[in-house]
Amino acid sequence: MNHRFVRPLLAALCLVTTAAGAAELIPVADFARRMPLTEPRLSPDGQYVSMAFHDPDGKTDGLAIYKVGDMTTPVTLIRMPPYETPANMLWASNTRLVVARGKIDGSIGQASYTGELMAIDVNGKNPDYLFGYEAVGRRNATRAIDRGWGTLEGAPIDANGHFYARATLWNDQERSTLYDIDAQTSARKQLADIGQPNMNFMIAPDGTARFAYGDGIDYKWAVYHREGGGWAKLALDQEHRGLRPLASVANNDKRFYAVASPEGRGGELIEEDEDGSNLKVIRKDDFGKVSPGGLWTPAPLRPFGTIVDTGIPKVEYIDPQAPISKLHMALSLKFPGTFVKFVDFSRDGGQLMFEVTSDREPGRYMLIDTKTYKVSKLFDAKPWIDPATMSERRPLHFKASDGLELEAILTFPKGRPEADLPMVLLPHGGPHGIADEWYYDTNAQFLASRGYLVLQVNYRGSALRGTSFETAGFLKWGTRIQEDLIDGVKWAIAQNYADPKRVCVFGASFGGYSALMTPVRAPGVFKCAVAYDGIYDLDMMYNKGDIQEKKSGVNYLTRVIGRDEADLAANSPVHLADKIDVPVFLIHGEDDQRAPFAQFKAMRAALDAAHKPYETLTKADERHGFVKPANVEEMYNRLAAFLEKNIGPGQPQTTASTQ
Repeated sequence: MNHRFVRPLLAALCLVTTAAGAAELIPVADFARRMPLTEPRLSPDGQYVSMAFHDPDGKTDGLAIYKVGDMTTPVTLIRMPPYETPANMLWASNTRLVVARGKIDGSIGQASYTGELMAIDVNGKNPDYLFGYEAVGRRNATRAIDRGWGTLEGAPIDANGHFYARATLWNDQERSTLYDIDAQTSARKQLADIGQPNMNFMIAPDGTARFAYGDGIDYKWAVYHREGGGWAKLALDQEHRGLRPLASVANNDKRFYAVASPEGRGGELIEEDEDGSNLKVIRKDDFGKVSPGGLWTPAPLRPFGTIVDTGIPKVEYIDPQAPISKLHMALSLKFPGTFVKFVDFSRDGGQLMFEVTSDREPGRYMLIDTKTYKVSKLFDAKPWIDPATMSERRPLHFKASDGLELEAILTFPKGRPEADLPMVLLPHGGPHGIADEWYYDTNAQFLASRGYLVLQVNYRGSALRGTSFETAGFLKWGTRIQEDLIDGVKWAIAQNYADPKRVCVFGASFGGYSALMTPVRAPGVFKCAVAYDGIYDLDMMYNKGDIQEKKSGVNYLTRVIGRDEADLAANSPVHLADKIDVPVFLIHGEDDQRAPFAQFKAMRAALDAAHKPYETLTKADERHGFVKPANVEEMYNRLAAFLEKNIGPGQPQTTASTQ
């Protein structure tokens, strides 16, 4: 690919600045609407874009394929059953798309694979069921059903109609198998097999699996290297903790790129030989993980730059003089204050789909011809959101009470003074493998639009800080994690950002758990608590909900919350209701699979028994997080009214803003 860093590129791009009316209150409905299109993928010839679509009704998801140049009418539109969604997709050829089916447990849940893989032509014809437990499809004659789960693992670089899939059998869950599958005929060939569960594979450009890596069934990270016909487990030293192989450095080369967490802290991007020799550190950060996310060349994929996953993303280029680096620099200059993420290239590198996103920009997807530098917009993630009216999100560091440095993200209400603000603590879910980031956050922006300062804390146990930081939150859900959140509140007050007399907490999932635990751990600090689809009885997680349905889920719970009944009770809000000294608002979906409705009923009963004041909002046919826009809008209206009743209205705007 021949990129040139020339003025035509700069001239082809433009930004439009919109003045924000300071007195206008952004409608609640704007924060309740679903994103209509997500997860776009560009076809190898650059002619089509596939993506997941989401109906405004909140119930229906499906697959949409558009012709580049006409994003108004899809070429193909396939609706899926309720709660089903395309969990992943890839183009096997210019005209053949492979889709991994998934289920979504509400708006705060994550898509989980059903294990079924399907393929369809770009025009919606010739659908086929390539892997799964239904007795349909071309492979029905030889394999009526696949008793297992299949997931997408990549595709050959020449887009030859094949793709790579990883499979795990129901009756042999401690084994991972890699296949090459023909998306047209469904014929498959085994490429690799390892007697370890939950393994991903790093596949070299020549189609050979070089590494297998993953958490395994015991949630302990392991990496295996292909040696001859077998696999050798790597002894990960302190320099290689959390090693995740990414890609080969060159075709048929025994050298590879990887990310790691040296000594379990922060991260780095490295390059080394497959035998572990000739280590080269490309970028290292002592605080956050280093990632090449959104900074990859066309196939065969290789990183050309890195960011640190904490803070505001700042790109460092591996070779600043490389044409692709200069292309990214030029695009970044034309979209200041944003992160430009490369999403997909056409096979010849002539077309590039990229995303522009920031703390105030939910995301817009663009297409650039890398030869003429002509740029066109494909679609906006949330076209009704004007970034000029959104609030700044500012990552900052503070010290926890035990001296550990933590990251906080403050969302400052637009046009308000940055002092003595009413504040809402917004703890994230998870708690492990999840973190709050600088990018656009709907809950934070809604609260800021109502005049509240929003505090998010990446407490220990969160992702993006390295293996040691994440495991430091294990077995400390109700103790040290809550102390980190409370330390963040005290820091924001000490910095004079927050009014100490007007602080509430609102969280979902694990954040809902924290919304009730923080007032218990810090009496008098909070004035109210809003818990949304939370876990309130830790022991119940072993008996109800989707986590405990698999052996790996039980092993996860054992590792992160433990089995000691007394300890579980001592850190469960249902057993601590008498210590909750603030008004409570409980919100829950009655069909929640992750935090089942039994959790809500147990917490409500505990509050009744303790004679504590509370409000509730529950909805039938909602799961882990409301999805239907009318229900989300009602929740936001009730949330705003509850906050105003307990900590007063948000700080009034002082001046108009045009930025």
